[in-house]
Amino acid sequence: MSQKIVGMISSYQGLNQSDWLWQQTPHPFGAWGNIQMQAKASKPDFMLLYNFHDFPSPSPKKAGLFFNQKREQSRYEEEIQALQTKLGGVAKERVIFLLREPPLDEVVETNIKFYKKAQPFCGYISGPDDYAPTPNYMPAIWYHANSFRELNEMEPPPKVKRCSWVTSGISRTANHRQRLGFLQLLQSQGLEFDLYGRGLPENTHPCGELKNKWYGMAPYYYNLAIENYADNDWYVSEKLWDSLLAWCLPIYHGGSAADKLLPPGSFLRLPSLDEKGLAYIQEVTATPDAWYEAKDAIAEARQVILHKLNLLEWLSEFVKDFS
Repeated sequence: MSQKIVGMISSYQGLNQSDWLWQQTPHPFGAWGNIQMQAKASKPDFMLLYNFHDFPSPSPKKAGLFFNQKREQSRYEEEIQALQTKLGGVAKERVIFLLREPPLDEVVETNIKFYKKAQPFCGYISGPDDYAPTPNYMPAIWYHANSFRELNEMEPPPKVKRCSWVTSGISRTANHRQRLGFLQLLQSQGLEFDLYGRGLPENTHPCGELKNKWYGMAPYYYNLAIENYADNDWYVSEKLWDSLLAWCLPIYHGGSAADKLLPPGSFLRLPSLDEKGLAYIQEVTATPDAWYEAKDAIAEARQVILHKLNLLEWLSEFVKDFS
């Protein structure tokens, strides 16, 4: 059976490279099993809408001197045609919509609107929340520049430092602000860890932004993996995958999805984002003992991420239903 071509469009800024996901397979040009990931293919067999938000939106009926209903309807029809062109003529049942946003209180209504707007164009619509037509875990992507073969075959890299945290200074929601508050607490109490990321407040003394997350994780025994959202059974993000693929033992704050997807002992549960959590991190990171105890479980988890949770593997299984 010939490989099916999967195209991709996204509303993520900068996510427009032709080789998208190619680092997540050992084969050339995005091949994985029965599929080939070609984000820019003009006539793909399947189309992935990956965190895509730019759906046509009809204007509500208005009354007024400057409102022209006919003109607005024409605009709406032009936007539909433009999106159909982006979809490359792929039949609706072969168009996949995957939302990657957590259902934070501040954005959940917006996420629901995206699900509704996707319905005329997409045969499969999923997201990591109970509001989605098909609630499901987010298939794994990761943000290390290493090749798949390197990640798959490598032994643990030299571990020379205790703990790191790669995060951002985003503060637009209550959950973001709670995370920043926890960061301030850790630093005010003198916890030994290295902080990396973009947009972080200067008073947190960050080490700077990373082009490749590997360098802020691989040399460390432990990594703080703190999700933006921890309150349902679906949401788990690359924060956990990146940490484990770098052979860190994640100290994880998130929902129950991770427990269902990964082998026991491959990560540690941070109890809370407060003094109790601080005390837990202090105790764990005082020695590398917990990392050595978890080493075999980390190795198993890495194989699960690379081969089973991989977004390419998920797409391959989806395509099988059409063979």
